[in-house]
Amino acid sequence: MAHHKSAKKRIKQDAIKRLRNRYYKKSTRTSIQKLREMTDKLEATKFLPKVMSMIDKLAKRNLFHDNKAANLKSGLMKKVAQL
Repeated sequence: MAHHKSAKKRIKQDAIKRLRNRYYKKSTRTSIQKLREMTDKLEATKFLPKVMSMIDKLAKRNLFHDNKAANLKSGLMKKVAQL
């Protein structure tokens, strides 16, 4: 266990960040799955920018690697275009 006050604070901050990161990642993965299951092109086209924004935010926070984000976005755009 940490003995220094600053180390205890860091542990608390890391726990809060971890929970927040888990929430953002899970909600993004759910949105991606929802987009992939859509069959209506108009609805998917409206929903796509929201998902792209979520992916970009995760990449900015280093929760997704930049290439993973680019591959996800590319695949989703192809999927929507095929509808």
